[in-house]
Formats: sequence, structure tokens, C-alpha cells
Amino acid sequence: MRQLSPASIAPPFARYAHGVELPAGWRIARTSGQLGLAADGTVPDNAHDQARICFANITAILAEAGMGPADVMHLAAYVTDRAHMAGYMQARDAFLADVTRLPTSTLIIVSGFTRPEFKVEIEVIAAAP
Repeated sequence: MRQLSPASIAPPFARYAHGVELPAGWRIARTSGQLGLAADGTVPDNAHDQARICFANITAILAEAGMGPADVMHLAAYVTDRAHMAGYMQARDAFLADVTRLPTSTLIIVSGFTRPEFKVEIEVIAAAP
């Protein structure tokens, strides 16, 4: 994959790329939106801990496809309030800490999820040879 960062547009204002080019013939894996639901059924109170669970779930799903964080080409996140953006972004930056080619990213503020305690939902598209 190749990160696309045209010099003619403003740089991203967070840890993401404006575009990613996928080589022909690569496999694609896409996750469903992951919520901050721990394996024991608990849901942390804060967005950061929920996002950490989301990224742990995503890591497990990608591993089953033989992929990891470096293979993510697009990341989409949904939060229920602007106040949850910082916690989400901290968890996202930890997830991408060892990644040199950043994915594209979308962050949307939504009115809610299936249960009121959920504050964050995250999905990714990944690709690998």
C-alpha cells in the first residue's frame, strides 16, 4: 500500500493519511463495527477504555486473517459526543504506534448505539498480499 499525501492540500490534522493506494491482487479484510464490550460482558465507563477494547477485538479479527495494524488501510470511528474524541484518539494512536504507513480515517459523532452505555464504535478495512 502507498500513502497518498498531495502537497497541494492541507496536511491531516491527526494521525492518518489523506489517501491509501491498494496494489492489484491484494486480499481485503473488513471488520464489523466493534463496540467496547469486554469478553466477560462488561462495558467500561469511559471512551478510552471502550476504544482499547474495540482495537483489541480488531487486532484479534485481523490476526485471524493473517493481518495486523500495519495492514489497516481505512479506519472508521463513531463517538457519541465530542468529549469522547480525545479518549478514542489516544487509543487509536496506541493501536497505530508502530505503523509507518498510516491509514485513511473517518471520525463521526453519532446520537447513540444499540445500548446507551456504548460511547465508541470502530471498524477497519485492511489489505495484505
